[in-house]
Amino acid sequence: MEQSESAERFRYGENPELPSNDVTQGVERAPHRAMFRAMGYDDEDLSSPLVGIANPAADITPCNVHLDDVATAARGAIDGNGGMPVEFGTITISDAISMGTEGMRASLISREVIADSVELVAFGERMDGLVTVGGCDKNTPGMMMAAIRTDLPSVFLYGGSILPGEHDGREITIQNVFEGVGAVSQGEMSPEELDEMERSACPGAGSCGGMFTANTMAAISEALGFAPLGSAAPPAEDERRYETARRAGRLAVEVVDERRRPSEFLSRESFENAIALQVAIGGSTNAVLHLLALAAEAGIDIDVGLFDEISRQTPKIADLQPGGERVMSDLHDVGGVPVVLRRLLAADLLHGDAGTVTGRSLAEELTHLETSGRLPPESEIDADWLYTVDEPKQAEGAIKILTGNLAPDGAVLKVTGDDRFRHEGPARVFESEESAMASVQAGGIESGDVVVIRNEGPRGGPGMREMLGVTAAVVGQGHEDDVALLTDGRFSGATRGPMVGHVAPEAYVGGPIAALEDGDTVTVDIPERTLAVDCSETELARRLDERDTPDPAYRMGVLAKYVRDFGSAAEGAVTNPGLQDRRE
Repeated sequence: MEQSESAERFRYGENPELPSNDVTQGVERAPHRAMFRAMGYDDEDLSSPLVGIANPAADITPCNVHLDDVATAARGAIDGNGGMPVEFGTITISDAISMGTEGMRASLISREVIADSVELVAFGERMDGLVTVGGCDKNTPGMMMAAIRTDLPSVFLYGGSILPGEHDGREITIQNVFEGVGAVSQGEMSPEELDEMERSACPGAGSCGGMFTANTMAAISEALGFAPLGSAAPPAEDERRYETARRAGRLAVEVVDERRRPSEFLSRESFENAIALQVAIGGSTNAVLHLLALAAEAGIDIDVGLFDEISRQTPKIADLQPGGERVMSDLHDVGGVPVVLRRLLAADLLHGDAGTVTGRSLAEELTHLETSGRLPPESEIDADWLYTVDEPKQAEGAIKILTGNLAPDGAVLKVTGDDRFRHEGPARVFESEESAMASVQAGGIESGDVVVIRNEGPRGGPGMREMLGVTAAVVGQGHEDDVALLTDGRFSGATRGPMVGHVAPEAYVGGPIAALEDGDTVTVDIPERTLAVDCSETELARRLDERDTPDPAYRMGVLAKYVRDFGSAAEGAVTNPGLQDRRE
């Protein structure tokens, strides 16, 4: 392959500030080079920039099962363009497989472990740059967190989405299977039909198909500038996914050459762009948590109220699951995430001058895609499910931040139905996800109820479990519009209905949700952004004073560390001690 100009400069030693010089240059580094030679690297490699490929490939989840192939494509492009590719692994947790079990407590913890492990390898092995590969939900933010911490020139590479399955003549995703469980419990679906859905919902490799957490964070990686525009939407099992990987590899060598670091293109405007995209496409509530964490890592001051501020002025224009019918591959077919970004930019809802990893601004990158033929003209886009800003699906964005005496620090809701929803009803209080699920499956929830699941927050869980099993069972039983649910835990990106999560402060640390009792009248009011209980402040304080301080859920092992270390969901549930010190 023809070598780039940057490759020649590297090989003639004109970049003495590369961290990899610590392990590749000089007589005293002969033992270090000997170790590299044992792995097949040669003189040419050892005079090239060391570009790490952080690869969480695993047989644990279809989201990551193919990532070795994706990483191999990126590796070849790095090597062919003058870099020395060094691949290393890290963990992943399958949210969909751990969902509804005690194992789901590991999910958010895995975001921290992924970030920590990539940071450690990049630091310890003196890497010059990174290609960070993501598949399942926590890989994506974890990889970007690591890039921010190391501040190494980095490119984010998504593994791509699964294609939808087919059942009874219609497209289905894993969301339909979870909701089918609730339908079976109510006699609305036969076990045999659920079995058929189970066998056809996930036809191959890739992340869950709707605008759930993985696809949301992949889309956001483009808006933040961490990934080239157009890189999020190509499906996992499509040759265009591998061209995207090769493009990332080529770009990785370029950003190392230019020393183009995350700190140089990330800004508050980048995060405002990411939030605008999230609310416009109906993205996962988990993106609130992850964007807060990423901004904290970058030293950029945003708070949870910013999501509501931007959502009030940014319409929802994409009808994607779970609030709509379409999936990520449909978005790819019409031009991908850049189509949405272009519409938002044209309406002055984005900062076009925000930087990106390519060295061009967001607006310049969109123009570059158009002139290179990778983004179709607006006049050629024919998709009745992709709305315009002037005639949107909903006048406001999908993410709402509620406050009130139950959530002084905020709570998060994603509108998947009526954005004028208001619900007032008696609290049905559960101390864990398992007890709530048992009641739902036994038919114990009635129209008008407000299901309260507490002690599932970042520290109380620990790990802030997602509760797609419970929320899908409630919806599957026909209660999408007449039962509300609130929790200090999280929801899957596939959750739909009036489900309020991230209630802060959490119960474990004495938040007001800990004071709720069965029968209390709770109000969820989307237009007024209110989450409140009909109790006086005096009564709530009395209940909290009389409350027994809960024991830690775990006293040994990795989960015990996170009972101790997690911060509030209102600040991204970070564990980086420096960030917590900064906030105090």
